Parts: sequence; structure tokens; C-alpha cells
Amino acid sequence: MKRLLLFITLFSISAVGFSQFKDPVKWTFAAKKIADKVYEVTYTAVVEKPWHIYSQTTPKGGPVPTKFSYKTNPLLTIKGIPKETGNLQKKHEEVFGVDVQYFDNKVTFTQIVNVKSSVKTNVSGTIEYMVCNDSECLPPKKVSFDLPLQ
Repeated sequence: MKRLLLFITLFSISAVGFSQFKDPVKWTFAAKKIADKVYEVTYTAVVEKPWHIYSQTTPKGGPVPTKFSYKTNPLLTIKGIPKETGNLQKKHEEVFGVDVQYFDNKVTFTQIVNVKSSVKTNVSGTIEYMVCNDSECLPPKKVSFDLPLQ
């Protein structure tokens, strides 16, 4: 009985401890047809205050920049990196020793995707990103997406 009580107590403590690791970023995804065989795919990150998410162009040596990786699909052509729309902040971070670029509150990444034929297919992959506030950074995280292009 004592072992069971000890187990329940330890399990409860660790559950409370792990529940503190939350993600202050909420992602939404959308795909919109803008021309014949051309789609605009948007990835929107809403970031809780006081956190911020880093730009794709944050230099090496700094925090992990946001990075989009796409699963291979022979029916799609994806060129370049998504366009960033939001209130871009630039600041020299002594901790990293580089000038960082980040977004507070909300940022939308927009990617143009060309479909090679008129068939239904999906664009899918992962977004890797990192968030920090004035006192700490959370470990980099990956989120998956899978959007139909119809």
C-alpha cells in the first residue's frame, strides 16, 4: 500500500512538472488557389506574450531560425522560402553575439506552390521553430502540416 501511495505521489508530481512545458505558439494553415495550377499556402503563427518567434533569416550562431521542410511530392514545385509578413524586430542579442530577427504576436509565412497537373494532391512537411522571451528560450520544436490542394 505504501508503494502504491508513493507511486501515485511521484506520478502526480511529475505530471504537474511536465504540464509546465507548453507551447506559446498556435499554428494555423490554409491553401488557396490563386491561378490555374498555382496555390498560395499560408502558415500563421500566433505567439503568446511575452514570447517571440525567429525569422527564417536569423543568422548562424544565433537562435534556431524558423525553417520549412517539405515532403517530396513529384506533382509539386516549391521555389524559395516563404515570404514573411508581420512586425519584424531586429535586435543585437548579447547572449548569442549576433543580430537576431524575430516576430512578436503574429507572423504569416506565405509560400507559392505550383501543381504540375490538374489532379488532387497535398503539400505536407514540417516547420521547425524556436521561441524565446526576455529571460529564457524553449527548445526548438517541430510541427507537421498536411494541406490538400484542390
